[in-house]
Amino acid sequence: MKFLKKHGVIVAAALIVVVAAAYYIPGAVRVTSNVNGKELPIYSVETDKKQVALSFDAAWGNEDTEIILDILKKYNLHVTFFMTGGWVESYPEDVKKIYEAGHDLGNHSENHKNMSQLSDEEQKEELMTVHNKVKKLTGCDMFLFRPPYGDYNDSVVLNAQECGYYPIQWSVDSLDWKDYGADSIIDTVVNHKELKNGAIILCHNGAKYTKDALETMIQKILEKGYEIVPISKLIYRENYHMDVTGRQIADQ
Repeated sequence: MKFLKKHGVIVAAALIVVVAAAYYIPGAVRVTSNVNGKELPIYSVETDKKQVALSFDAAWGNEDTEIILDILKKYNLHVTFFMTGGWVESYPEDVKKIYEAGHDLGNHSENHKNMSQLSDEEQKEELMTVHNKVKKLTGCDMFLFRPPYGDYNDSVVLNAQECGYYPIQWSVDSLDWKDYGADSIIDTVVNHKELKNGAIILCHNGAKYTKDALETMIQKILEKGYEIVPISKLIYRENYHMDVTGRQIADQ
């Protein structure tokens, strides 16, 4: 009986390790993201550096991706692209181009579902399926995750962290997805009340007018004295906490 109990515990422990290994990435995120009992993703960063991060969600189409990359290259800028699994499968050469150009590759889930409506297992599968696709394609271990539609709950944040990811939102929405026109995108971003040190700007590579607005938007942000960086260069990787707005603050 003792033998069975002993080996039963060993088998159970082994199974837990195997299951965890299927989803777990070495270097999993271990930080404090809980504020007043709620888990929060990173909306912005508290920093003295005059830096903002520019990001693009890639879930549909790639007609404008090369134009966007050319504009970014012209200004020697690096940004973050959050990609769905479907987009990665449809446009593998674009994924490689983005990575080779020095931009962040970010996870936007496999199927662009509302993550908060999924089970823990399904959430991890949504993350790790596209993670493994990108890893096989580029060798890159992604660690930035933006939930589709900005939809999250405590389990989404915690499961993402368990999978080695920093959950990322945004503080400045370009509203490019509303197709109001290039001038509207520029005005929305450049005059946004949250365009300040540590801001994270949301754009979409497939929105109708983004490519037309991008160069002027970049110029005006630079004219305000900001350095544009990828999210990986903006956020703190460890020793931080969050405030109620989702602003990441370094621990002293």
